[in-house]
Formats: sequence, C-alpha cells, structure tokens
Amino acid sequence: MITEDSPSEDSASGAHDRRAFRLAVERKDVEAMTAVFREDAVLNSPVSFEPFRGRPAIGMLLRILMEVFEDFRYTDELRGEDGTLALVFEASVAGRELQGLDLIRFDDLGRLRELTVMVRPRSGLEALMSVVGPRLAALSGSNDH
Repeated sequence: MITEDSPSEDSASGAHDRRAFRLAVERKDVEAMTAVFREDAVLNSPVSFEPFRGRPAIGMLLRILMEVFEDFRYTDELRGEDGTLALVFEASVAGRELQGLDLIRFDDLGRLRELTVMVRPRSGLEALMSVVGPRLAALSGSNDH
C-alpha cells in the first residue's frame, strides 16, 4: 500500500505513484524528485531552448530551481483522462512574482517521462532566466546547459 509518506514505488507491481513528484517538490527533496524520472526522461524548460535530457541533467536543473525559488507552492492540480497531470504553481524569484504550470506525462509504469514547465508573466520569466542562466553556465560550461 502506498501512503503519502512512501510515494515512490509499489513493490508488487513496479508501478510508481503519480503523486511522488509533487510530494517531493513540496518537501524540497531533489533526490526524490529526480528518482521519479525515467533514465531517458525529458524536461522542457523556459530557461533553455534545448530540453534537459536524462536524470543527471534534470537533477542539475531541479537543484538550481529549488535554490532560487522563494515561497514555491502548488495551487491547483488537474488530471487528464490519459493520466497527464498539470500542477499549477506560484513562487517568486529575485523579488518577482511568477505563476507556472508543470505539465507531466507518465509512462505505463507511472514513471515521469516528460515534464514541460511554463512560466508567466514575462517579468517573472526574465527574473528566473537571469538567476538560473549563470548557475547553469557555471555548472555545465555552456549557456544552453
């Protein structure tokens, strides 16, 4: 049985709990967030033209985001008939308020295969890019990651 305290995997079926990512974000647990992704997962981020591919790259970005987001909170959760999950959030970065959406697609076992992040308004996105961009460049040696 999966509870909110143990959201990662149902050992009998191998299926992952689709709440695991949200719960990990709310705990600010980057390791648990990253573990929910498939090895070949893709994260489409507004801070980079190119997607982040694979757990190591995704984990690097998530770690940076957890450092720069202030007052991050999910405000709504929407589920599609196909299992797609949309998590609406609010936060601030460098004194700018922003709203965003995490659009999450799972594989048949409930592992996160694709995350697309959208952010508004433009001033919030620009603040996010100005703080995250240099950190990514410092870690990866490139502005795109």
